[in-house]
Amino acid sequence: MVTASVLCACAAGGADNRASHAASFETTPCPQPNIAGFPDLDFPSTVQCGYLTVPENRALPDGRHIRIFVMRAPAVADKPRRDPLVYLSGGPGGAGSFEAAFMMKQGINAGREVIFVDQRGTHRADPLLACPAWEQYVFDSVSSRFTTRSGTLADASALKSCRDAMAAAGVDLAAYNTTENAADIADLRVALGIDRWDVYGVSYGSRLALTLLRDHPQGIRSVVLDSVSPPTVNIVEDWWTAPASSFRAISAACAADASCARAYPHLQADLNLAVKRLDRKPFTTRVKDDSGASVNVVIDGFAFAYTLIMSSERGTASDVPRMISDTARGDARAVAARYLALRGPQQFVGLGGMGLALGVFCEESANLTTEAATLAKAKAALPGFPERVLRIQPKQGRLYTECPVWNVGKAPPSVSARTVSDVPVLILEGAFDAATAPAWVGAITPDLGRAQVVSFPYTGHSVLGKSGCAQSIMAAFLDDPTHPVDGSCAARQTLKFDTGR
Repeated sequence: MVTASVLCACAAGGADNRASHAASFETTPCPQPNIAGFPDLDFPSTVQCGYLTVPENRALPDGRHIRIFVMRAPAVADKPRRDPLVYLSGGPGGAGSFEAAFMMKQGINAGREVIFVDQRGTHRADPLLACPAWEQYVFDSVSSRFTTRSGTLADASALKSCRDAMAAAGVDLAAYNTTENAADIADLRVALGIDRWDVYGVSYGSRLALTLLRDHPQGIRSVVLDSVSPPTVNIVEDWWTAPASSFRAISAACAADASCARAYPHLQADLNLAVKRLDRKPFTTRVKDDSGASVNVVIDGFAFAYTLIMSSERGTASDVPRMISDTARGDARAVAARYLALRGPQQFVGLGGMGLALGVFCEESANLTTEAATLAKAKAALPGFPERVLRIQPKQGRLYTECPVWNVGKAPPSVSARTVSDVPVLILEGAFDAATAPAWVGAITPDLGRAQVVSFPYTGHSVLGKSGCAQSIMAAFLDDPTHPVDGSCAARQTLKFDTGR
């Protein structure tokens, strides 16, 4: 299941990967409300908004132009640091406008200005490349088995209608990729008149940040990478290795905790048993959603695995062992309730930047490998899982059905090139990360001459938003990127597992 919230000029055939000189920036009043019915997401009154105008396809500078939405959160400090921080959201398809208010409450702009961006094709960018019909299909899919032929056909049909509408509107879908996206961010620095800035990227935003550092290093003072998705790792082909390492880490942590070990002595075996059982015979129950309506929820093998993956991403993994154990014994009610909650509110349907998501996942990953190679790696990572489950990508769904429908071709080999740099880099990674494997950090550190890595032993995906410790480490790093950070607060992290007692 994929949530609606929810990885160069050369990609379009140009040889010059420099940012465009045709970009321009203009301020605009911040929209209020940001999302109707969700006041917590409204922009604080201090935020200044604007639009960056850039070519849609830099190989066609006289062609269509698009607009990137920008939010500038001023520093709270009376004497702020001179260098602002640009915040690159994940997804792909996520947007800074979903995160700005929350991150400001967490104090991200305490000492310096923070610039949030709705990347091309996302929430308040113009155009928004959303797929409401497809997102509604995903929203409703909690009530049916995910791993069915009819579900796959319905997915493809909804996606095709969306693609056809975008193409008819003149959208160059192949231009919504990481190389163009990085050039947008480089253009933004110049258009705002910023000499130097720091860059933060989370999940897909880390891939974007590494591409920016590789292709447009000018003006970058330091980089923070949170939950790393390297350009050199084909995430579609290797994706199941992330849940596999997360399940192993959670099992090991449970085994090392006396009460958890007593309550759940066979966690890995129970996981395989539950996935296989649900693949053969899904669990069905009724669950009340946030509005109080009763919803029929079906948990098959994939829905179960997806719920475990997203549980550590959205919160902590404290109740994952209990959900595994209960489900292995035939009771998946807690999983069903979590699965329903993960789909998010109905009001978010139609806000996801699926044009960017599929441009990135298809052009830069799925279309550069094969379904057979992907399945082989998935089976090697999780040999106890059924093939029907492993044929679906852990967080993005049926890419080998969807990418032929999206039909955006292949990115050039340069999209996967290494990022070699001596710019100071801080890497934050959670040991329980089930979306981007902690092992992927090793794919980039040999090329980053001044990289520091801080591991958070009981944290999942997207560390900064979950940890005051991570926020303090990042703040210290940004104040002086040349100084070794103190990661001792991460090492002191603890977790109390839910043992039902």
